[in-house]
Amino acid sequence: MAHQIEQIAYVGTTPWHGLGNNLPPKQPIEIWQREAGMNWQIKESPVHFQSGTAGHLGTIHTFPEQKVLYRSDTKVPLSVVSQRYQIVQPREVLEFYRDLTEVSGYKLETAGVLKGGRKFWALARTGQKAVLKGNDRVNGYLLLATSCDGTLATTATPTTVRVVCNNTLTVALDGAAHAIKVPHNTRFDPKAVKKQLGIAVSQWDDFMYRMGALAERKVQWHEALGFFMSVLCETSPTAQMPEVLPNERALRKVQSLYEGHGRGATLASANGTAWGLLNAMTEFVDHERRARSTEYRLDSAWFGQGAQIKQRALDAALQLVA
Repeated sequence: MAHQIEQIAYVGTTPWHGLGNNLPPKQPIEIWQREAGMNWQIKESPVHFQSGTAGHLGTIHTFPEQKVLYRSDTKVPLSVVSQRYQIVQPREVLEFYRDLTEVSGYKLETAGVLKGGRKFWALARTGQKAVLKGNDRVNGYLLLATSCDGTLATTATPTTVRVVCNNTLTVALDGAAHAIKVPHNTRFDPKAVKKQLGIAVSQWDDFMYRMGALAERKVQWHEALGFFMSVLCETSPTAQMPEVLPNERALRKVQSLYEGHGRGATLASANGTAWGLLNAMTEFVDHERRARSTEYRLDSAWFGQGAQIKQRALDAALQLVA
């Protein structure tokens, strides 16, 4: 599966996975489309099936309620969906950013496909930024992603990236991510999504204010243990300890990251603080968590179980400064 994640283009330093096509800054959308492996279309065809006994051709029938989606370039099938399914093309994900990059100062930094084209995304820097103590820089991004197999609605997500380690975190306040989701039974309207995002992006200052509070909140060793156990093992250190901890390997790894082995763990903002706890978890999910491949880790960290773990970590960290 490793070849599939190579369908990525990026600007600037090599992404953490070390793969992709490096582009000079300020490339047009058409170049991004080609270099990110997104210069194909999703086509559709009626579902046909064959009835008959073994060894005989039988009769070809259609199933009108469903349709097959496939790639225009390779003809590889991607999924079987209902007739109501609204397709979002790879080029539409990149086109979403055209006016944002030409007029609003956004900068595309990475784009590509996962799982042979079943998911595709683009990530752009918004220009928002913050600096926590110790010169710990955090930049604002907008991630737009979708799928053609029903596993992901078309989703626009304000995201932070911590510069020192490339850890990603969804901007979320009051226990809810400020993502805009368009289900595939609804037509994707970029203008409507951008209008909704205006409200979500405005939450940046409030979110980073809370991240600053995490950087000021010193934690004791028992609080750190309680944090990691609640996020990873979904248990409490005050509860009766089982003989074998679930996720014990992961628990030891995040403790090690927090205690100085993580990237940026010794900065004043993270050393012995709630911000350090949160970033130990995000670094673990983004870079260290066991996965079948780099592609699977990225998919999980942004859209799957890894994203859920990071949300639990954010909620638990904010409880420390509530």
